[in-house]
Amino acid sequence: MLNALEIVTTVIVGVMVGVEFCVAFVVNRILNALPEDSGQLGRAHGGRMLGALMPFWYIGSLALASVWAVAGRDRPGAGLVVTAGALLILSVVMSVLLLVPINNRSKTWTPENRPEDWKEQMAAWDRWHYVRVAVIVAAFALLVTALA
Repeated sequence: MLNALEIVTTVIVGVMVGVEFCVAFVVNRILNALPEDSGQLGRAHGGRMLGALMPFWYIGSLALASVWAVAGRDRPGAGLVVTAGALLILSVVMSVLLLVPINNRSKTWTPENRPEDWKEQMAAWDRWHYVRVAVIVAAFALLVTALA
């Protein structure tokens, strides 16, 4: 049963990392290159769509890693899982304090109501998102190492 938990946790965290990596290095660059207001409208839609899903994914990943850390506390790699869990906690805290406030504002913007500094706010979100991606990539790498 623990082996199944380890695999499920690793896959779920890995897919989350893939999605967030894609947002950071592919989707946002595509949206930024679109003409006129298309990029801002795409980001607002993405903020609504992913903003509804990601809290469950982040908290679910943290919960699975926590269960793995407790259930596998006597197994090799337990320290790696605990460290990965701590990084996932950091990613949740970063999300709540730094990224979600910007996302909550930007997902309601239209070309008619967006603030003058909307590009600066998006750039700030991008910078924090890069840091968060690095954190969850590190957590994923630790989980994979613990699994191996």
